[in-house]
Amino acid sequence: MNSPIAETQGDIDTDIDNDNLNPFTMILPQDNDANHATRQQQQQQLYFLQSINSNVVIRQLPSQGLSFQLWPAATVLVTLLDSTRGGLTSPFSDLLKCREKGVGESLPLRILELGSGTGVVGIAAAAILGAKVTVTDLPHVLPNIQFNVDANSQVLEKQTGVVDVAALSWGENLDMEAVGRDYDLILGSDVVYHDHLYEPLIETLRFFLLGGGKKIAFVMAHLRRWKKESVFFKRAKKLFDVQIIHTEPPSNGSRTGVVVYLFTAKR
Repeated sequence: MNSPIAETQGDIDTDIDNDNLNPFTMILPQDNDANHATRQQQQQQLYFLQSINSNVVIRQLPSQGLSFQLWPAATVLVTLLDSTRGGLTSPFSDLLKCREKGVGESLPLRILELGSGTGVVGIAAAAILGAKVTVTDLPHVLPNIQFNVDANSQVLEKQTGVVDVAALSWGENLDMEAVGRDYDLILGSDVVYHDHLYEPLIETLRFFLLGGGKKIAFVMAHLRRWKKESVFFKRAKKLFDVQIIHTEPPSNGSRTGVVVYLFTAKR
């Protein structure tokens, strides 16, 4: 399956002729020396969503760390969501069909994203599905996510999608209680990364997938990097049914491709 058409622009200031069309420059403050230096460090990525004939634009800040960059697993989830709305069969097709048969199908789909990073998956899901999405990450990551939400406000409004931004530290009960359990679907991409976060992530999944009376699925896109990641999956399989629902061929010289997993409560 092809990835969405994506274009990276390293220096936003190189697009001066199109400033009036660029949502980034529309919401950035007027230039001074500090703002100019900040803008020099930004990268802009465009995702063309065929199903809604619209672009989603995402700001990356590579110098700020891993959470401020785009990764292959996120692109795969965006592509699969786009295919679902476009009428093609994808791993999301059955999940959404099951919901349509239930009560209250006229209500917008409610989605929670864990470890949102730049927010691209949650923003795309809201736009493609007309969903109400809560994107979450650590507090220091949220300003950039909110920036990207604001940059895509027009396409979200056009598609009746809504994106809320919230802090969520995995395993922290106060944070989890604050965002609530009223969701139809949970998404995550490249969240199995640091081994010291394996257990907090599992506790977070336990809270959302096992803590309420509603059956919720967690769809996770993952690109394997280290053997130690098997520890996470072994622990997770003790609590959840875990199955592979999509495998992406390797790309860009990688030895492995992105794998998409479905986590549900054990039957």
